[in-house]
Amino acid sequence: MASGLNKTRKTRPAKRPGRWREHLGAYAFLLPNLLGFILLTAVPVLAALALSFCRWRAIESWDKIDLSGFVNYVDILWFHRDPQTGAAVANDGQFWYFMYNTAFLMLGVPLGMALSFVTALLMNEKLRGMLAFRTIYFIPTVCSSAAVAVLWRWLYNVEDGLLNQLLKMGGLSNPPNWLGDPLWAKPALIILGLWVGVGGYNCILYLAGLQNVPEALYEAADIDGASWWEKLRHVTWPMLAPTTFFILVTSVIAGFQGHFTHIHILTRGGPADSTTTLLYYIYQHAFVWHNMGYACALAMILFAVIMLFTVINWKHGGRGVEMQ
Repeated sequence: MASGLNKTRKTRPAKRPGRWREHLGAYAFLLPNLLGFILLTAVPVLAALALSFCRWRAIESWDKIDLSGFVNYVDILWFHRDPQTGAAVANDGQFWYFMYNTAFLMLGVPLGMALSFVTALLMNEKLRGMLAFRTIYFIPTVCSSAAVAVLWRWLYNVEDGLLNQLLKMGGLSNPPNWLGDPLWAKPALIILGLWVGVGGYNCILYLAGLQNVPEALYEAADIDGASWWEKLRHVTWPMLAPTTFFILVTSVIAGFQGHFTHIHILTRGGPADSTTTLLYYIYQHAFVWHNMGYACALAMILFAVIMLFTVINWKHGGRGVEMQ
């Protein structure tokens, strides 16, 4: 019995000498990225979370931070009863209105995804000069957001703007005041966002997905006599489910955080706060009114909303992707 144990011990593979050195090398390569994440992401997020429970006038009294508990969150999210009418009134009515503005501007997300998909279908055609068209459509995405906003401020000019001039030539005598009318300001930002993003990264992702669809599936569909629409519906679209899911998740996250540069240059949140989003409201509290604690509380609420929508997308959208 003892001899058997000795044989077993002899056959065990010996530990490879110097393995810790391999691990040390891997950790050394990971260290710069880890330090960057800790210093530039984790620490600021934790600091913002801590400041959200404080009152801090960052510029006026930078060295005086008063712990206030959940007061900022109560002021933002809670309601009080109007002593005259007895109705429930939001403590910060602007927050809920700006949340509505953010949700309205996110109507551009499904529109942008649909247009990017159609553009990718066109770009996937094997035609002469298609590479030049792909480059042209991608140019707005890599242009400076500030330069794009200045360009569209001229295009949207109510008197001399190219867009209104074209509408007048088309017979519309009273074209809209795109940036000065609360009714048209949000659609104007959506149109600008679509112009920038339709041929951008989402289109590239869809194009990559289209080029990875096996040709054998289309050949089988041709043998079965499938039409172009049937192949699109039963072959192309199901094969693009993972790509669509990824684009949806990232577009929703970007939608909650988007339009800041365009809003700041074109409207400054106006007219009548009709284009002030939650992100721009955070900027105003932090860097215009210097209510840093309140701004951090708003940022934490925005983070929670984004996390909630992301989890919902992963739970329901991911299930559909797994079924493909």
